[in-house]
Amino acid sequence: MASEIKVEVIHKHTVKPSSPTPHHLRSLGLSGFDQFQPDIHIPLILFYLSSSDEFDNFDHHSLFAEKSKLLKKSLSEALTRFYPFAGKFEYNVSISCNDHGAAFLEAQVNCPISKILDKPEFSNLNQLLPTAIGAKQAEVSYLLLVQANFFECGGLAIGVSISHKVADASTFSTFIKSWAQIALGSTSTTDHVVLPAEFGVTASLFPPQDFFNSPQPTVHFPKEKCITRRFVFDASNIAALKAKAASATVPNPTRVEAVLALIWKCAMEASRSNLGFKKPSVCCQAVDMRKRSSGQAFAENILGNFVWCFTAMALESEFDFESLVAKLRKSLEEYREKYPNGVSGDVVLQTIEESGNLARDDVETYMCTSWCRFPFYETNFGWGKPSWVSIRSIEIKNMVTLMDMSDGMGIEASLTLKKDDMAMIESSKELLAYATLNPTVI
Repeated sequence: MASEIKVEVIHKHTVKPSSPTPHHLRSLGLSGFDQFQPDIHIPLILFYLSSSDEFDNFDHHSLFAEKSKLLKKSLSEALTRFYPFAGKFEYNVSISCNDHGAAFLEAQVNCPISKILDKPEFSNLNQLLPTAIGAKQAEVSYLLLVQANFFECGGLAIGVSISHKVADASTFSTFIKSWAQIALGSTSTTDHVVLPAEFGVTASLFPPQDFFNSPQPTVHFPKEKCITRRFVFDASNIAALKAKAASATVPNPTRVEAVLALIWKCAMEASRSNLGFKKPSVCCQAVDMRKRSSGQAFAENILGNFVWCFTAMALESEFDFESLVAKLRKSLEEYREKYPNGVSGDVVLQTIEESGNLARDDVETYMCTSWCRFPFYETNFGWGKPSWVSIRSIEIKNMVTLMDMSDGMGIEASLTLKKDDMAMIESSKELLAYATLNPTVI
């Protein structure tokens, strides 16, 4: 089926900021948090269906040309505010904000958008992205890349890849929101316009560290044959799962706690079954420190990377569902109590030195990042809100990425596991009682 869908890139442009970056902002030093992040690009795809009026009243080419022109013009203006995204990465020290620009690709897809959204295959989705999943900046020459994919039905998918060195999910969301507001013409001088200074804040909180400048990556991800699958937990199943997760310890679990605990439990059981013995298991969950920095009014507007993680551990004998939910909640509460203003550089360095690398054989480590509650489904460039927003877990072992469904109540999980573990997960009755494996989007 993948071979039937063809995506042909017909134009490639470099979009530069609409106004040159002032000389005093031409170099942005990375913070320790930016240095710590892997040198990979994070993917996002926004899908827009065509309206019947729109398609009836325009021919293909004029419709596509009009939308492409609007996207490029508004992107150029957005890059003036988010000027580091148009720069070049100087290995783990700084971003040269030289107005190099962002890549903008236009592509035609030889099928209706409904075909892609019918039990979406990652091999097809990959074609809608401007660069490979996890690509390094040196391989693609841009920190930000966009691919506008026009379908024969008039539908549009906007694939965006951004370097993790300049953005976490919060910064990515802020950028996409600002870009869309500019396109829609709704940004006025009274709006909260991103100020240039907000890009340098984290470097003052956590200055760059020589420790991160070695050619070897700071974080070593285990390299194994892995497979990624999409599981969807709809609103009714989330409600049932939360009810099952509730206990005296955690009477009102969150959606993310309930979904992550179930995935963690089923993944541990699959791993233990395939290994033939039990290992302690750790679940590391990313936390946005903008929301956890009490007393720091500026924190919510910080751009770049301002994310850390808290960890929950399950020993060999502990993996019933309720107790895993309780462990996740307790570890978050302990994190908040220990670091009310977020972690410091010293804590980060100490954690890295203590944990060694993530490929430890004596512990099974799972990593989770949640994009829930970021307003990606509000992204309106002028032709309505997206019908589907697709994100992907980085293709490394035991990675879980969670994202809202369009109703804001369900959750989509992108899960990457070893092949033999995934084979068991795909047939797990406990997981499939609450989740559907790769259903049709619309």
